[in-house]
Amino acid sequence: MLRPLLVLAAVLAPFSAQAGDAALGKKRATACQTCHGMDGLSKLPEAPNLAGQVEPYLVKALTEYRDGKRENAVMNVVAKELSDADIANLSAYYGGIQIEVVPPG
Repeated sequence: MLRPLLVLAAVLAPFSAQAGDAALGKKRATACQTCHGMDGLSKLPEAPNLAGQVEPYLVKALTEYRDGKRENAVMNVVAKELSDADIANLSAYYGGIQIEVVPPG
């Protein structure tokens, strides 16, 4: 059980070097709200929910979109303008939104 966690930590370590500021991320998220919503709940069927995602995953995804290592026509354009601080702040904001999971039935 510990080995997979160590591998995951090693993979995500380069993307978690800078702690984000959720308040600044909320201000920057106005550019994201059309697709992902200020509440992190997708407004479009093709856009994922960001609320409740873990912060290191969001940092990794945004960095990869910005650097062209992950491809999406919209996100590559949007992320191209993000600094490392922007990415950290957006990830702190959306990763900090609490969601409630309710199993069906």
